[in-house]
Amino acid sequence: MDVLETLTLALGASWASGINLYATVAILGFLNLLGIITLPENLQVLSSPMVLGLAVLMYFVEFFADKIPGVDSIWDVLQTFIRVPAGAMMAAGTVSGFDIGVGEEVQTGLAMLLGGTVATGAHLTKAGTRAVINTSPEPVTNWFASITEDILVFTGVSMALFKPVVFLVGIGVFALLTIWLLPKIWRGIKRVFSGVRHPVDTVKAGRAVQMGETADIKPMSLSLSDKG
Repeated sequence: MDVLETLTLALGASWASGINLYATVAILGFLNLLGIITLPENLQVLSSPMVLGLAVLMYFVEFFADKIPGVDSIWDVLQTFIRVPAGAMMAAGTVSGFDIGVGEEVQTGLAMLLGGTVATGAHLTKAGTRAVINTSPEPVTNWFASITEDILVFTGVSMALFKPVVFLVGIGVFALLTIWLLPKIWRGIKRVFSGVRHPVDTVKAGRAVQMGETADIKPMSLSLSDKG
């Protein structure tokens, strides 16, 4: 693999892992197993029957969990601790054995930093978008978003492998979109939690007013009975 192919595979595997790790592993593993591509030595394990079997199984679990409002957000929270480290390891595995003249340890560290950053950006964009979408109880939007994400992963990995220049342009656009979108998603999530807190405060205030009115009524009742 040349420099461009190595870079796009590292970025593509990390980015796709941040959205759907299991689909990414399955795609790369099967393509390598069929001889369509040749993965770097440290990523050859993706083609082992056990890894492929687990990836396919977990892909189907995520396929259904990802389409249920609320469940998808819980799943995304849990997957934070899997997708991001996996993205970092994907990048490190891609550059293994590829010398860029900075030393193996430094190169691996830089690859992990780059891969982890890319995976984090992709994961936060996906998870944050889903959290906002879940403010609507209907499931259609979740299904549409989930299927769109799957298509993005398959397309992105394919472009990274076979159309590296197109992929680099695409991931550049995605990075700009993420920078623009994440603050908006964060504000949307804050509004959601603010809306959850306010009804509770309103209920408490209503109860306090009701208790105050009851307290005012009791003395009046007593005074009336005393006059009688």
